[in-house]
Amino acid sequence: MDLTDATINEMASKAVQHFWQVRDMQALRQKDSGKVDQGFRSAVTGGAQMTGFIDAFKNLACLAGIASEDVYSQCSLLELPGYFRPTKEWDILIIQRKVLLAAIEAKSQVGPSFGNNFNNRTEEAMGSALDLWTAFRENAFKTGVRPWLGYLFLLEDCPRSRSPVRVNEPHFDVFPDFKHASYARRYELFCRKLVLERHYDAAALLVSTREEGVNGAFSEPCSEIGFRRFARFLFAHLQGFKQ
Repeated sequence: MDLTDATINEMASKAVQHFWQVRDMQALRQKDSGKVDQGFRSAVTGGAQMTGFIDAFKNLACLAGIASEDVYSQCSLLELPGYFRPTKEWDILIIQRKVLLAAIEAKSQVGPSFGNNFNNRTEEAMGSALDLWTAFRENAFKTGVRPWLGYLFLLEDCPRSRSPVRVNEPHFDVFPDFKHASYARRYELFCRKLVLERHYDAAALLVSTREEGVNGAFSEPCSEIGFRRFARFLFAHLQGFKQ
């Protein structure tokens, strides 16, 4: 079955809409219960914001000819063996007849705090890829079939994520592309370099405002790391294993 641009755009829009709607519901629920977390944490601790993207990946796999029972998104079935740690929990796995076909991370960040969270997210993504590829080299998955790794990130589009950020350079100069780069720009560079250095087979960066996101609106800073390209790469990879 062919995968049209209209289908891909609809998948992404619905996932973005789901993200903001879930956040709003979680924040309202905690407010009504009188147990509101500090700052915007109330909309984060409830989880489930990224399930719209997980559902999109499930649909892509089915369209590519993968059986639904080979697509895993349940929390208890998302662990893969690591090399530097016993296991790592991914956001969605596609495993067919004991062969790992794909593993995907779907993460997000909203304001007001972007600094420490940016460092945590980048370190987590790089570490996960290093751990998996080293485990693959050591035959942890019992097959020579190279799995497909994907990384998707949804970032809040707001003044703080778009504003230039100063960097400290007490001893050596940072690379020029990081100078005065906003957090949105930093995430763009990060996603592009994850693919350039072959840590992930594809990465996608979507940005969305709180106000328009509830209607499914989003934008993509760079087509090279857009959702359409991400979806088509995943779809093409999985079609090689359709039953």
